[in-house]
Amino acid sequence: MTEAAASTTPAPATDHGKRFLVAWIVASVIATPLVAIFLGDHLPPGNGSAQAHEQVFDNSWLLAIMTPPGLFVVMFLGYALWTFRNRGTVGALEDGPPIRGNARIQTLWMVITSAIVLFLAGFGSYELVQSGAGGGQGPTAAFQPAGYQKALDVQVIGQQWEFTYRYPTYGGIETPHLVLPAGTLVRLHVTSLDAIHSFWAYGLGVKADANPGVDNIVYVHTKDPMQFDIRCAELCGLWHGYMFDTGHVVASGRFTSWIKQQQSYFAPVSKYLPPYSTTYLPDPSQRAG
Repeated sequence: MTEAAASTTPAPATDHGKRFLVAWIVASVIATPLVAIFLGDHLPPGNGSAQAHEQVFDNSWLLAIMTPPGLFVVMFLGYALWTFRNRGTVGALEDGPPIRGNARIQTLWMVITSAIVLFLAGFGSYELVQSGAGGGQGPTAAFQPAGYQKALDVQVIGQQWEFTYRYPTYGGIETPHLVLPAGTLVRLHVTSLDAIHSFWAYGLGVKADANPGVDNIVYVHTKDPMQFDIRCAELCGLWHGYMFDTGHVVASGRFTSWIKQQQSYFAPVSKYLPPYSTTYLPDPSQRAG
């Protein structure tokens, strides 16, 4: 064989495999801790509550675990495109030899990816339910956080097209804005008067459906004073996009002052409110026929 012919002889498949695996392992060892360290704290939904912090922790781990498989797919695609590209040699336009596959590699790939998916499903589910992390659990919460007996009850009422809030501990006063005391475990009772809504307090890591006739309970443990966005995450009618508000977590003393102010301000209309209940079925203002 001449020197020119030898230079165009492709490398054995085993050489390509070893070369790629070494590059992938090195890249994974470098990228995985960098992703966990530098991206973890910036993942949604932030650290506005204990539940939000738990979600950031979960997302950080899930992203770190998925970094090596993601690198594998991207690097393999790039390696194949670069190494096996058309270099304009004689016969380059002809079809290459048929690829029959490799049973061992295919089996290994399925075993590894299945194990990763099952682990992520188990890990994510456990982390989300261990303290009721931000999701509605219906009228009977199956996963109660520590100290739930002393939680502050606040009701979230969805209606076309706004959320209002009742505080049963303070005489059932209803307010148009959500204000919560800092450093407090809160039990939110989410319900609706009409269509299906979804209460989404992004900064607190809370999202729970508001269904008519259903008391959907969700826990949130506030941390430091902050403000957070509130949106409806369920298409509920013409002005669905209008259901936006800004909630506040305030110091305990300021919350006490605020709730007293609301009681005084809404005293003239409070007598028209129905008695506090976990759900409401208001009579329609007009009836057909």
